[in-house]
Amino acid sequence: MNFQKIIYLSFVSLLLSGCFQSDEKMEALSEVKKEIEVKKPVVKQISVAQKKKRFKDRLVPIVTDVYNELQSQYVSIKNDIQNNTNKLLIEKLKKEYKAKTDKSLLEALKPHPISIVLAQAAAESAWLTSRFTKEANNIFGVWSFNKKEPRIAASGLRGDKTIYLKKYSTMKEAVRDYYKNLAKNWAYKEFREERLLTSNPYVLSDYLINYSEKKDIYTKLLRSMIKYNKFDSFDIKSDIEYTQYIEKKPKKELEVKAILAEVNDVNQTETKAIVGKIVDLKNDTNKAQEKITMNVLEIKDNNITKIDN
Repeated sequence: MNFQKIIYLSFVSLLLSGCFQSDEKMEALSEVKKEIEVKKPVVKQISVAQKKKRFKDRLVPIVTDVYNELQSQYVSIKNDIQNNTNKLLIEKLKKEYKAKTDKSLLEALKPHPISIVLAQAAAESAWLTSRFTKEANNIFGVWSFNKKEPRIAASGLRGDKTIYLKKYSTMKEAVRDYYKNLAKNWAYKEFREERLLTSNPYVLSDYLINYSEKKDIYTKLLRSMIKYNKFDSFDIKSDIEYTQYIEKKPKKELEVKAILAEVNDVNQTETKAIVGKIVDLKNDTNKAQEKITMNVLEIKDNNITKIDN
């Protein structure tokens, strides 16, 4: 009830006080309240299933279009590099993406699976229901550090500073900017290197640890969302086959590097002895075969595809 209504009600009360007895006055006031009282708007609630359906219906076509655009560009530039053509365009793209080599350019240009994009969009935008999504089409929680670009302020402060988020004209613009951010930002260098080797969203999601302050919790959330919501059903088959996914454990990368270094230091005699033991174990019982599975580090094309602990 606003200030004008309060004044009006007070005025009516004064008029009635000289004309009615107390019971009659209260009854009249009650009627006046009913007439001037504004009904609160009814907020229609939708189920989680409806919310997810709206999310997919709206976003999947947009993400698919952008993915196809980027994939077409990636394949074209890859062919140009192999055929030593379109050198001016390649040099222009290298400057844009700050890529020093052909390989790093391809790492920047190759788009990652649609399933990862959908999982991040769902997590960051609360299934397209967040204020940033509604007011700014910002579906990935992308911050803004440029005063000159369109942006909106977050409701809370980070210490004593106001946080701003980018404002996009459309969701498609937001998806394009999201892909470019992951293609250029130094924090996703390992992610770019890995997506050139595999299109497995369960592997790649591990390398988005720097996208959120939640780190490992965030990457686990992405994998769960992809699997539970079957987002990988929207992925487009790539020229790179899926590799086996093994969940990262603490210091896993350091452990792998240590193992590889140790293998490289083994002399020729010890290497032959190890190979001989492996051959013997393969010819042994099922128990021995299980032991092999638990202890052998498989290396294929210099890329680690599986580690059994």
